[in-house]
Amino acid sequence: MPHRPTPRSVLRAFLASESAGGMLLIVAAALAMLVANSSFGPAYHHAVHAVTGPVLADALGPMTVHLWINDGLMAVFFLLVGLEIKREFVDGRLASWDRRRLPMIAAAAGMAVPALLYTLLAGGTPGLARGWAIPAATDIAFAIGVLALLGRRAPTSLKLFLVTVAIVDDMGAVAIIALFYTAQIDLAALAAAAAVLAVMAACNRAGVRRLSVYVPLFGLLWYAMLLSGVHATIAGVLAATAIPFERTPDAPDSATSPLHRLEHALHPWVAFAIVPLFGFANAGVDIGGLTAAQIFSPLPLGIAAGLFLGKQVGIFGSVWLSVKLGIAGPLRGATWWQVYGVALLCGIGFTMSLFIGGLAFPGEPLLVEEAKIGILMGSLAAALAGFAVLRIAPLHPRHDAIEHEARAEIDADGDVRDTSDAATN
Repeated sequence: MPHRPTPRSVLRAFLASESAGGMLLIVAAALAMLVANSSFGPAYHHAVHAVTGPVLADALGPMTVHLWINDGLMAVFFLLVGLEIKREFVDGRLASWDRRRLPMIAAAAGMAVPALLYTLLAGGTPGLARGWAIPAATDIAFAIGVLALLGRRAPTSLKLFLVTVAIVDDMGAVAIIALFYTAQIDLAALAAAAAVLAVMAACNRAGVRRLSVYVPLFGLLWYAMLLSGVHATIAGVLAATAIPFERTPDAPDSATSPLHRLEHALHPWVAFAIVPLFGFANAGVDIGGLTAAQIFSPLPLGIAAGLFLGKQVGIFGSVWLSVKLGIAGPLRGATWWQVYGVALLCGIGFTMSLFIGGLAFPGEPLLVEEAKIGILMGSLAAALAGFAVLRIAPLHPRHDAIEHEARAEIDADGDVRDTSDAATN
């Protein structure tokens, strides 16, 4: 009989692996910066952009190491994102409107305000308007990694709130990529992608549960999307919608559910290999010759301000207003200073921001490098400020008791039913 995950292994293992993966991503990014600014810098850039072939799509030309990572491996990352989104909306923390309301409001404001701030600071400069979405994303692994450094000073409700906001944020980022960063459409290839997705959906409806059927079809879907002009990574999210799923309300993940099995199989590879590799291949910026004028030029400044200022204003402001207007209850066991600290951490855009930055300025390496500088400045400032605020923020008067209750709920149900509860604050 298949092993059924214990309640403790579901949520706690997820948060633990995200924390460890986030710390590994931090190390990978720091290492990329060190290597790029050392005598090994030329070799690093040569290796990242080395041509490996073959030509899979005329628009891309010969495949390089960078393309394989950004257009290939990141499709697996987006497949995992899609699986997490589907699970949370069908049978998880976002399964009801009462539980979706606060994170959806926070995520929407946390994307809109940074985009608006970027547009005000950089959008008027010719050629920069396309970068408006770069500061709109949140890097869940990086942010959870920073939270992990705080130990038990970070309430469970904050961790769950950060995860749910990031999941909704990821949905927005996927929609932005599909709608605004799509090249000229090849209708024949797009029709082929639709046909493959239809086959996957038909297999689901017919009761086919073998992942060995869906994984090759995902490969075909990825290739058709690559040829279509819609970014190939969107294939990951689309494929996730067709993976069969067993509901497990108030219980651990099902050991027989194809979606749960695929999600658990992919998560360690994505967290400990794909995302750190992406970070290493994309974070290597040579800052040796940078001048103050370049650092504070409109593009880096607009991105950094969007991440550091826009995220905290959008997320903290929307949560505060939602609570004051009675739209949602306060986060259980968290003080307003702690909520503000997490709003700061949401300004760590890193992985998704780097990804969108490459899409925003195709064929313009100088602008891509400037965007990386802004992403690194904004994300680093958000990480340091968020950590500092959470480190010195006073704990909730009932912190220990509420955390004990939260851990008991996790052990009982494998999940926490809600992150907001006015009655317990």
